[in-house]
Amino acid sequence: MEKGIQLKLDLRGAIIPFTVLKVSLAFRTINIGDTLEVLWSDPDTPGDLFKVLPAAAYDLISMEEIKAENPYYRMRLKKIDEFQEH
Repeated sequence: MEKGIQLKLDLRGAIIPFTVLKVSLAFRTINIGDTLEVLWSDPDTPGDLFKVLPAAAYDLISMEEIKAENPYYRMRLKKIDEFQEH
């Protein structure tokens, strides 16, 4: 695990609803100040994920496309507040 990353989810190949559910559940388990790293394949995932995670609960540290034989994406989120359901 990279320094500063407390939890890493490799969801490459997963469908968007599953990815959003796994990230949401994982985000609830990490502590404030922890960083979650997520890898995924579908470029539309962030749009759905950001509808579920309250903007006040995280800082988006980075989001990038990884160019490889099978391109994928990587996002790092730092939890700054408790996840509150609305």
